[in-house]
Order: sequence, then structure tokens, then C-alpha cells
Amino acid sequence: AKQTAKMASAMVELESLEKTLGLRTRSKLGYRKGDSSVPVLQTNNSSGLVGLTTIASHLVKVAKKEALLGNTAEKSAIVQQWLEYRITRIDSCNSQEDRRMTLKELNCYLEDKVYLAGNSLTLADIMVYNGLHPIVAELNHEERERYVNVSRWFDHIQHYPGVRQHTAAVVFMKNRLYPTIH
Repeated sequence: AKQTAKMASAMVELESLEKTLGLRTRSKLGYRKGDSSVPVLQTNNSSGLVGLTTIASHLVKVAKKEALLGNTAEKSAIVQQWLEYRITRIDSCNSQEDRRMTLKELNCYLEDKVYLAGNSLTLADIMVYNGLHPIVAELNHEERERYVNVSRWFDHIQHYPGVRQHTAAVVFMKNRLYPTIH
């Protein structure tokens, strides 16, 4: 049941990405025959494109927004690295310990960064944001404070125009550094 829910969310995520990218025509999304855990995008190629991040990267190119994939060879490689991280680490978080380790890693990485790859929003930010959404939404206030860099990045990405299509906003409390003086 958990796998079916993940796949349904993958389809919703890809459809939301189409909206984010401004694509008007709907893609032919489905599942691989005999394996309802893998999304497939039917193209003119008979076998189609397989996999969440492969399809997402293709949609970015169709929308002619290649800057989201990185505008240098290095930035493009970093974007691909984060797309792989989404699938291999975030999507495979099955325990509280897995989630804690992933958040700790990301918190360290984001200490001096606004975006995951370079100085502007990329597909990596969008896909990692979508993958983290259910994890961050479940954190209590103290946990959000513990992972302050993840919280800062997450809040920034969720407020980026067009990114948060199918998910509810996660509310972050703003702590006052000084008491209000009247």
C-alpha cells in the first residue's frame, strides 16, 4: 500500500511539475507494464521514458527551461547528483533514523547555500523539496529548529513562485530574537 501511495504521489508530482514549467499539453504518463512502481512517459519512442527524475528532466527540456538543469557542465552534474540523491536517499527513508540522517546531511550541506546547485533555483531544488515535503511536514517545532538550514531552504523553495503546486504550505515559526518593546 505504501508503494502504491508513493507512485500515486509520483504521478501527482510529475503533473505538478508540468504546471510549474508552464506546459499546457498533458504528457502521456503511466506505469511500466507489470510494475506499477515505476512511472513511464509515452513518447514517440516505443519504449518511452522510465523513472521519476528522467521524466522530470525531459519535461524541463520540453518546456525549454534548460537553465533548471544547470547552465554549466559542473552545475548540471550537481543537479543530476541531487536528483539521484532524491531517489536513492530521500525516497528510501523508511525509518525515523533514515529521516534523521538525511536531514542532518542536508542541514550541513545547506549551511552556506540558498540553493542546492549554484545561485539559482534548479530542478534539484524542486525535486528534493517535493521528496522532503512529507518528512518536513511531520517535524515538530523543535525538530525544525534543529535542522535550521533545511527549514530555511525548504521555506524559501516552497514560496518560490509556481513550485508548491500540489502540497500544503508548511508553516515555520519565526522566533523573535528580542522581546517586543512597547
